[in-house]
Amino acid sequence: MMSNQESINLGAAIFTNIDYDPYLNELYDNLLYNYSIKLFNLKKREKKLVNIEDALRFADILSKSTDCNKADKHKIMAQEIVALLRTIEPEHPAVEFYLGSVLSSTGNYRGMAMATPNYRHKSLLDWFYAEFSKNLLSIPAEPEYQFFRSQKAVYDRLNEPYFSYSGPTSMGKSFIMRMYIKKQIMDGIACNFAILVPTKALINEVTSRIINDLKELLAEQNYRLVTSAGALSLKQDHNFIFVLTPERLLYLLIDNPHIEVDYLFVDEAHKISSKGPRSTFYYKVVDMLCQRARKPKVIFASPNIPNPEVYLKLIPGAEAEAEQRLATTFAPVSQIKYLIDFPGKEIQLFNTYSGTLTPVANIHKEPTFCQLIWRIGKNTQNIIYCSGTDKAVGFAREFAEDKPQSDDKELLTLAQDIKNEVHGDYYLADVISKGVAYHIGYLPATIRMRIEELFRKGLIHTMFCTSTLVEGVNLPADNLFITHYKNGQAKMTPVDFKNLIGRVGRIEYNLYGNVFLVRLEEKVKTKEFLNLLKQEVPEQKLSLATELTKPQKQLIVDSLLNGNVELPRHPSKQSVDSYALMRKFAIILLRDIIKGNMSLVWREFAPLLDEVTVSRIKEVFSNSENQLDDDINTSLDQTYNLKDAIASGLKYPAIDERGNVDYWALVDFLDELCKIFKWEVYERSELGFVSKDGSHGKLRWYAVILSQWIKGTGLSFIMEQTLDYKRDHPLSGVRVNGKQIPYDDTLPHRNIVISDTLKAIENVILFSISNYFLRFSSEYKRFHKVEAFQNDWYEYVEYGTTNPLSITLQRNGFSRETSTYIRRHRDDYVVKMQNGEIKLRRSLANCPSASVRREIADIQYNIPELFVD
Repeated sequence: MMSNQESINLGAAIFTNIDYDPYLNELYDNLLYNYSIKLFNLKKREKKLVNIEDALRFADILSKSTDCNKADKHKIMAQEIVALLRTIEPEHPAVEFYLGSVLSSTGNYRGMAMATPNYRHKSLLDWFYAEFSKNLLSIPAEPEYQFFRSQKAVYDRLNEPYFSYSGPTSMGKSFIMRMYIKKQIMDGIACNFAILVPTKALINEVTSRIINDLKELLAEQNYRLVTSAGALSLKQDHNFIFVLTPERLLYLLIDNPHIEVDYLFVDEAHKISSKGPRSTFYYKVVDMLCQRARKPKVIFASPNIPNPEVYLKLIPGAEAEAEQRLATTFAPVSQIKYLIDFPGKEIQLFNTYSGTLTPVANIHKEPTFCQLIWRIGKNTQNIIYCSGTDKAVGFAREFAEDKPQSDDKELLTLAQDIKNEVHGDYYLADVISKGVAYHIGYLPATIRMRIEELFRKGLIHTMFCTSTLVEGVNLPADNLFITHYKNGQAKMTPVDFKNLIGRVGRIEYNLYGNVFLVRLEEKVKTKEFLNLLKQEVPEQKLSLATELTKPQKQLIVDSLLNGNVELPRHPSKQSVDSYALMRKFAIILLRDIIKGNMSLVWREFAPLLDEVTVSRIKEVFSNSENQLDDDINTSLDQTYNLKDAIASGLKYPAIDERGNVDYWALVDFLDELCKIFKWEVYERSELGFVSKDGSHGKLRWYAVILSQWIKGTGLSFIMEQTLDYKRDHPLSGVRVNGKQIPYDDTLPHRNIVISDTLKAIENVILFSISNYFLRFSSEYKRFHKVEAFQNDWYEYVEYGTTNPLSITLQRNGFSRETSTYIRRHRDDYVVKMQNGEIKLRRSLANCPSASVRREIADIQYNIPELFVD
């Protein structure tokens, strides 16, 4: 009988250096080369010699690796070998069997269900072991399916007081959270869950998936999904699943301090390390929740990082013990990587294990990039990552130019809806009708979600994207083309790059995907791409530690000692994001000092805060304690200005019975807010931007959009109004290739204005202005001692209407567009009950609008009491 020690020693002897075996590496390299011949259809190219039986034996051995440090790497390589052989040598009798055996050994049962559903084990012992493993890995909430082993390891630890884990993009990190929540609800556990996501786009996706997971369970166990602080469900007696950005959770906690959060899941937690000011909200909300008597369990999930325990520092008193962290590298799907070098006129294959490039094809006949996409990606699902929105739109138009119009009803309906809802001249409508799309952050949510749905169905086959793809939107693709190593103006970080390439390959359809790094011009450096391919994701640090320099920290402390909360920029040319981050940390620090809250932010500043310094800061702000609250969007100087203005009678501009506001009255009000909130100091690139003539030029334009937005008019009408404004003020201009030029009302200029307007609605109206109006409304209620008041522009901005029915529908979870549709067809679908309550007819689920039908499918489960027969 072999002892455990002997077994370990045998395993070490077999696996320790197996990945350095010259013959294995030769076989693997030749497999990649032969796969490339098939992928690029190089019929005249001779295949390299591969002994299939030897390759399969190596795969079988690797799949059973027990090496402490390399087991994940070995199992991934095993999967790649059998998956590539399945593609290259589909007729070989042994390939199918070994494919099933390898996937069984690695615990990739989802891959087995897709690739080898009829696999039969070689022996009874193998069958017993596989059945035991499947039973061990079965998902408690869905026992007919299995976790990956790494998912199971995470799932079993989610009941800890705190836990942080990381894994490849394809690991399914959020899936683990959803299955845990589902099991708790199935077991009748009554508590509140919160899932933090980094973007509003992800709120819709995650919410829809959770509803699909739970369906009738929501009503049976009295749960409601909530995606904003204004949800009507919050006024009722329910258990909640919150799906929110950190900013939205902050305002929900401020407005509803009585609501407990029992579990806090922080998805895409690596955003806590990001440079932008939004990272500060994570520190704030985690600290607020952890200061409560009833503390939540806190779980962080990150892609690809080696040290997930770093985020446990946000939890007061948490220890980064081994039991509280897990970092896995096992991926159920793999990526085959290529460099397409247009200036060098060749395509090279990258071997992940040797770190080398091998030429596989020359680029002849001067094909364009779009032609090459179609040659490689015809009849497959393709995503093209672009470093900016202009490039994404430009490539999409060029790619679609010679494609025929589809006759698919869903595509044509979406294209027509875009023309009706956005504008008849908008480029997106034309490319959609040809099965092509661009996916960018400022698209209206209803349209963006329908694009994603049609891509998943395969009706949209090629999609051009920006960083929205990196930020967590899950779209299945066979091929990913990366046109630059930058995200906007900044270089992509290793963690973002790994997160991006991990989004190709679909476990439902395949075991691998193709990644093409495309060098389109000389100034794009091959070395930068290679660095991203070869570089391991470094250990992550908190933005609090990395993004504030010692001089900046000292500046904050010195300013507070002087009673000054308007921080000077340091250095003088400090970027907008860097200054905003510094300022928000200063706001958090001041409140923590005054309230005596020894937070992580305070601890980071501790070397500069001796007892004397802390006492002096408390003394300087001794009269301000009652003015400090948890809102980190505004500082004390802004609060004082606002209180004085409201006390002097400042109120929102009047709106007539038809929803109209006097434009110049609105401009005057915004100019007043500009002084109160010091936008020329704190928002100088947008709300406080000063034109050459000394006026707030951008604010004038935003006033045009805002006045139409709150009126509840459709986007198409808003577009016409903004286009009219540009026609009347051509010198207000448009930005082309980085230069501001006069507006000329051509089709390209109209599309620039349409895009700029959509961007302004998303980033300025619904984010910046909405946050400032929220602050104004909150202070107005406090001063006048009321819980609500007429003409609350924060509500009008948040919901894009002054209509009570539309606002009520949105507070029940409908989008602005669907609420507008229901209001326009209220005679068909709206029922007013005797007690005054509004109900909707179930026949709405069969209405002509595809967007409305899609939303109804979810909301009927989440708020069933809203519907009547």
